Amino acid sequence: MEGIVHVFQAFADPTRLRLLNLLRHEKELCVCDLSAALSEEQPKVSRHLAILRQANLVSVRNEGRWKFYELARKTPKLQRRLLRSLDAVNPLETEDTFGNDQQRMAGLVLRLRCR
Repeated sequence: MEGIVHVFQAFADPTRLRLLNLLRHEKELCVCDLSAALSEEQPKVSRHLAILRQANLVSVRNEGRWKFYELARKTPKLQRRLLRSLDAVNPLETEDTFGNDQQRMAGLVLRLRCR
């Protein structure tokens, strides 16, 4: 039961939904990319990513001092279904926020990115 609670808590926060949306459209992103795209401080983004990891929604790969995140490849059925449900979200309620995040991500200067 506790695992299900963690999953729903992970989906209950707008910042975490924004992170999931960005990771759905990119293969892998580091914390600094995600922070820049969301215009949020890195420690806040890291805390939200930790919650998403605990809910088995994202996985992390360490490369030196950088941490790269992606949607978890092997997720339980509940998480897969909830991730797919993001496609059904009313675009009129989210397009500004999600769209702005994706525009900022696309506008990141490559030399400033972690890779």
